[in-house]
Amino acid sequence: MPMKKIFKRSAKVALTASIAAASLFSVAASASEVNVYTDRQEFLIAPLLEAYTEATGTKVNVVYASGGMEERIKAEGRNSPVDVVLTVDVGRLVDMVNEGLTQSVTSPALEANIPAEFRAEDGSWYGLTFRARPVYASKERVDPSEINSYLDLADPKWKGRICTRPGDHDYNLGLLAAMIYHHGEETAREWIEGVKSNLARAPQGNDRGQVKNIYDGLCDLAIVNTYYMGAMLASDEQRPWAESVNLLFVDQDTVGTHINMSGAVVARHSPNLDQAIELLEFLSDDVAQQMYAAGNTEYPVKEGVERSDIVKMWGEPKFDAESPGAIAEYKGLALRIMNEIDYNAGP
Repeated sequence: MPMKKIFKRSAKVALTASIAAASLFSVAASASEVNVYTDRQEFLIAPLLEAYTEATGTKVNVVYASGGMEERIKAEGRNSPVDVVLTVDVGRLVDMVNEGLTQSVTSPALEANIPAEFRAEDGSWYGLTFRARPVYASKERVDPSEINSYLDLADPKWKGRICTRPGDHDYNLGLLAAMIYHHGEETAREWIEGVKSNLARAPQGNDRGQVKNIYDGLCDLAIVNTYYMGAMLASDEQRPWAESVNLLFVDQDTVGTHINMSGAVVARHSPNLDQAIELLEFLSDDVAQQMYAAGNTEYPVKEGVERSDIVKMWGEPKFDAESPGAIAEYKGLALRIMNEIDYNAGP
């Protein structure tokens, strides 16, 4: 039966869990099975995997993890049953590659379905959907013409008017990594120091919490992923938060609005390699791309796949196609800068 457990960041826990996984996943897995670890939410992933099984007949065993996938795979070593890891951030994909936990794979279908900017050149990781990280601005208190670039957020006129989640979260590290890539380390550091000075309070909470802060009047601006707008509009409680803000897709005259992506890697010791590649091909093709994007208000990476109605409402903004590569290259430096300026201490 499919395995659905939450595990914590602990090598000891990971080792214990790996023993349990071995009994459930069978090291000598049949050719009709594929084993998946993911930190994405079950409501989003389960329908995709069910559609894959229906289309191919291959059974999917899945572990839904709140964190600690790297530690678990390391502890399991060569006996790890995992074939494919699905995760929410390109930085996490690259971390697993750098830890030696993955293998490079390729196929004509993957190359045809996934544009070059959304996959590693050597096939070590693949993007499956992407989302933008625009500025959310109060409809009542901010004129949209005042914010044209992320750089504008460092202007002292916004002092005490910005809210963000913690700076060491992957989403904010990704944005800072892109700023380093486009503007250089010195300018990026000055920028994030300026944003810190303009915070209304010490960073805390999640992305949706920042939009609620705008609704409550605590601040006027936040940096939030696009898919949270879809989630809030679908909630009776949170819809007023969403309706209180404008989404500002910045840097339209230059590199475009920053994006990040969800994606997948194939595990180094995958016992079902053919099925692992087949699953990636399925997730990158039309049916799954439309399900994946619509289910979480994300953008499909495959060109020509229809977007959800909510995403269509935002028009055709220009996106920073170099963001995924920038995150892969500069995430570590971004984290160092966040720690050195003590961003999470607040203004």
